[in-house]
Amino acid sequence: MSGKAAQSLKEPDRTNPLRIVQLLLRQAVELLGLDADVYEILREPRRFVEASVPVRMDDGRVRAFTAYRSQHTNALGPSKGGVRFHPGVTADEVKALSMWMTFKTAILGLPYGGAKGGVVVDPRRLTSGELERLARAYVDQLVEVLGPDVDIPAPDVNTDERIMGWMSDEYERLVRRHAPGALTGKPLVLGGSRGRREATGRGVVLAIKEAADRLGLRLRGATAAVQGFGNVGGATARLLHALGVRVLAVDDVEGGAYRPDGLDIPALVDYARARGTVKGFPGSADISAQELLTLECDIVVPAALENQVDAEVAEGARCRILAEAANGPTTPEGDEILDAKGIFIIPDILCNAGGVTVSYFEWVQNQTGLYWTEEEVNERLSAKMRDAFADVFRMHLERRVDMRTAAYMVAVGRVAEALAARGWIAPWTMPFKPRA
Repeated sequence: MSGKAAQSLKEPDRTNPLRIVQLLLRQAVELLGLDADVYEILREPRRFVEASVPVRMDDGRVRAFTAYRSQHTNALGPSKGGVRFHPGVTADEVKALSMWMTFKTAILGLPYGGAKGGVVVDPRRLTSGELERLARAYVDQLVEVLGPDVDIPAPDVNTDERIMGWMSDEYERLVRRHAPGALTGKPLVLGGSRGRREATGRGVVLAIKEAADRLGLRLRGATAAVQGFGNVGGATARLLHALGVRVLAVDDVEGGAYRPDGLDIPALVDYARARGTVKGFPGSADISAQELLTLECDIVVPAALENQVDAEVAEGARCRILAEAANGPTTPEGDEILDAKGIFIIPDILCNAGGVTVSYFEWVQNQTGLYWTEEEVNERLSAKMRDAFADVFRMHLERRVDMRTAAYMVAVGRVAEALAARGWIAPWTMPFKPRA
């Protein structure tokens, strides 16, 4: 983001994800020389639903949860995006995440628009039965705006294939037909795709490999730190370790584990599965989130929530590559500082797009009834991530902009091309022709 754009973020908007993505969108529109109509069409979701979802708890009382679904655009195809269960979910966060999804799918060349859903809830405080009733109630409230050709939910923070299985079953019960393509991230037995569980982490590692190649960084023997050890962070750490990268530190909501010679990641995975946290891993020292993000190493991977790399963290950053496995982990002020320090950022809308890419593969398999091996899925994902990285890096070099700006320019250019093709904007407002 340009200094001017970052400075225009005033209190209380400087960490508001919706305001941040709107500024990045405006900047891309201006740099591409597009008509202001493009910004007007894309700055807010085309549909936003807020619902009160009643759920009967195990003790017999009814509790209503606030739920959201944001559908950003259908210019390139049906909406696509996850559903998160988290006590910190907000309307603006969900809207921003749906916009990020639009730009991810555009960069990867997927026939989707962006969507996102959320429920304000701490799922750790629910029993399994209460969680299932909440998942089904969410679909009950939104079934009229969901479907394989309309809007396709998927897992996100604190949701998984088990929850997607419940949601898929509820959707099919309500529409009275078999519709496996209505949701992705499902169990294999219900039409899920092989390779989906670790797809986001695998995509992160593929993006890191592309960046390392261009920076002349040899990954075997390189060092890394991963913030977050859930589905994305855990897979990223494991796959980096398999490439010979020494993962020095990881953390989760309970705490962190640090070992200067590198952690035994397979053993740590087993430990975390048994204990529910990486904290206290034998042979490791405690480390805070800020200490992890400012650790001296080659690669830092924020794989948690938004706004983790702020100005203070960026000032202390000592890595060569910051790979944004989370959505919106870097604030505009942090972005400015990292750029000035010459740290290579792999922006979130490119770096963590592996999940939605394999969700697309799952949808294709559901629609056709033809299912692929895990090797085929991984090969297709590798090709998609490699091509997408090349497109963004080319824009970065040709237009002499940072990688985040380049990613938004590629994405917005492709969405604008679809808007022009549909007649939503005048075709002569398209001076930039994105590569197919």
